Amino acid sequence: MSEEKRALTLRDRPEFRHKPKPLTLPLGSTVAAAVAAMADKNFGSVLITTEDGTLTGIVTERDILKRLVHAKKDAENTLVEDIMTSEPRVAREDDEMLDWLRTMSNERFRRLPVVDDAGRAIAVFTQGDFVSYTWPDLIYQAKELIKAKALNNFPVLLLGGGIAFYTIVMALIFRSI
Repeated sequence: MSEEKRALTLRDRPEFRHKPKPLTLPLGSTVAAAVAAMADKNFGSVLITTEDGTLTGIVTERDILKRLVHAKKDAENTLVEDIMTSEPRVAREDDEMLDWLRTMSNERFRRLPVVDDAGRAIAVFTQGDFVSYTWPDLIYQAKELIKAKALNNFPVLLLGGGIAFYTIVMALIFRSI
């Protein structure tokens, strides 16, 4: 009897262990402070937390572009809660990775905060973190496709190879005569 394969969780990904601590700011921070922190750390988002550290929202580059720049608001006078995505989708470290990969793709969001049991952020996964998981699958599928194409054309390859071999042998024989 074969052993059932355990689903891969977010915690199982190498990225999870090596992720930097999430960038967080408290409610009441200005968008200018969020932009400065994001630029300083080279992060694409900042998590917004309550006084006790519970995640309450996320500000992404897209939020800044659409809700601040496009709305012609002033970053110095606009609070993060005025432009953040409130109550973002969050994961737990023992959630199945493929479930979140599908959800992020289907619902079209690129950053997934991972929270502990108290709702405090412990990591942020991005769609880019999942790319390294999908590449081996894509390479395997490409190899299988190439094999299938080669096997479908095997008679042609065999005939062509036979003719090439025969030509080389005949050339060698006639050259030595």
